[in-house]
Amino acid sequence: MAEAPQRYVIIGNGIAGTTAADTLRKGDANCSIVLISDEPYTLYNRVALPPFLKLQVPEAKVFLRNQEWPAKNNIELHLETRAERVDSTERVVYTNTGKAFPYDRLLIATGGRPNHLKVPGAESTRFLYNFQYLDDAKHISARIADSKTGVVTGGSYIAYELAEAFRARGLDTYWLIRGPRFLRYILEEEGGELVDRIAREHGVHMLYGEVIASLEPHDGKTTVVTGTGQRIEADLIGAGLGLTMNMELLASTPVKMNKGVLTDEYLQTNVPEIFSAGDCAEFYDPFTKTNYMMGTWASATHHGRLAAQNMQGAHQPYHDVPYYTSGLFDSRLSAVGLTPDVFPDLEAVHRVDWEKRTYRRLFFREDKFVGAMLIGDLKPKAPYTNLIREGKSYPAAERAALLDV
Repeated sequence: MAEAPQRYVIIGNGIAGTTAADTLRKGDANCSIVLISDEPYTLYNRVALPPFLKLQVPEAKVFLRNQEWPAKNNIELHLETRAERVDSTERVVYTNTGKAFPYDRLLIATGGRPNHLKVPGAESTRFLYNFQYLDDAKHISARIADSKTGVVTGGSYIAYELAEAFRARGLDTYWLIRGPRFLRYILEEEGGELVDRIAREHGVHMLYGEVIASLEPHDGKTTVVTGTGQRIEADLIGAGLGLTMNMELLASTPVKMNKGVLTDEYLQTNVPEIFSAGDCAEFYDPFTKTNYMMGTWASATHHGRLAAQNMQGAHQPYHDVPYYTSGLFDSRLSAVGLTPDVFPDLEAVHRVDWEKRTYRRLFFREDKFVGAMLIGDLKPKAPYTNLIREGKSYPAAERAALLDV
């Protein structure tokens, strides 16, 4: 008697979930694949959203999968559907549409949702935006077209992308950062000063040690009241205040969770039939011998592929050096490997070239070279990645020499 086809359920159709679905299908032509997403779209490229916001990329180019993809690959795709609860004993996923999907293996690739600005007046402010989804980008873009002044709050990559897009579209832009500099946990004082110079050269008003204390909407505009009492008349406000992982559906299961869904190096949770991938996976890294999260496109892609292979019986550990690369107005930046926002106790050496506007900061953990932050000149990215993979020890006296790679 032939065995019944394996049943796979994937929650989340971002790059991790969609890559997993593709990999499962390639590995087994007969298996059942259910893909659940609370968004109305097939896979789109989140990395393309900042260029889309700057009118450099049309909406059609943002999509990576068309409407024919599910049927062509025999994937049961459920859009605008929220997975509300997992029964790990009966192995069933329940959704807000009243449907139940049984599984043999389950992948949690739900990612995170943006934290909202919670200050007096925020709930009644119409033109206050987060920037995580395609719909966010479309709404922001439409509002920019009718605006003259924009305010951004937050010291994250998302906040930077909003500030850059506002300026690229000609808005008078104010950027409020709670800390003393952009990416204060990764950059030290000189790195922060370099980013500040680049931003100011492009006309951004940089306000450090500042937060939005309250919002006063009126006549289609909003008065932004800062923590020090400054008042800024804005047409729109963008918030980059971090993410909260979407893990509530696992609340009634024994799956262990911390900031994200805890997995081993095989992206498998403590419940053997349940795996996790992408931004929400707090995975075990053999390099550092600890669990952490890495919310990058490249990492999520690798996660999705590896998780699917392991769901089908492989036993391959996640063994990679994650990275994030982005524009920085007319410059570039890249974070490679581990950085102090993940491990605050990392030791570091750095160098800045003010004339060339380049910056390198290298990070060490127990003498091992584990990460780098680059601004301007990104050519060392590949050699640094290889050095991190080698896992060699570098006593303090030898670390500065790596800045010459």
